[in-house]
Amino acid sequence: MSQKSLAEISTPVRHFAIQLSATRRGARLARLLAERQLDEWGEAYDAAAQVVAELASNAVLHGRVQGRDFRLTLRLHADRTLRIEVTDARGDRIPRLPQPVADDAETGRGLRIVAAYAHRWGVLEAAAHGKTVWAELAPGPSPLDVSDVWPPCGAPGLSAAGPRTCPCPAPSG
Repeated sequence: MSQKSLAEISTPVRHFAIQLSATRRGARLARLLAERQLDEWGEAYDAAAQVVAELASNAVLHGRVQGRDFRLTLRLHADRTLRIEVTDARGDRIPRLPQPVADDAETGRGLRIVAAYAHRWGVLEAAAHGKTVWAELAPGPSPLDVSDVWPPCGAPGLSAAGPRTCPCPAPSG
């Protein structure tokens, strides 16, 4: 049995980083690029794509400063732990996991979804008064059942038990 050094365990085997415009289009592109990169690396990407989508959306909605972009970084480690980082320009706006939201609320679930998929997540200070919100996804099942964080909108979602549909009645109209 061999002992691995801390450097061997924590050094990423694969690395991807890109700067994107702090717009809705940039957030969509972040998810698409993450999916493609992870697919190229031969890794499952469904959970990671959801986390990237939520973090990128938060960077655009809450971390945007006119004329400044956000950065997406993916680091895949030898143990197949994926670290996702999204860096934005608003270090003064530190995200916090909100209290449970009302069933009819249209916002407030993003970090709950991140927390449900990630084994760990947090926030670091970044250069130029920015912040980096990160999440780590380890191989295997998500640590939590995400069924309680999906919005009651009639859209399909995932839970630990597999695909599911929100039980709320579909909007009429």
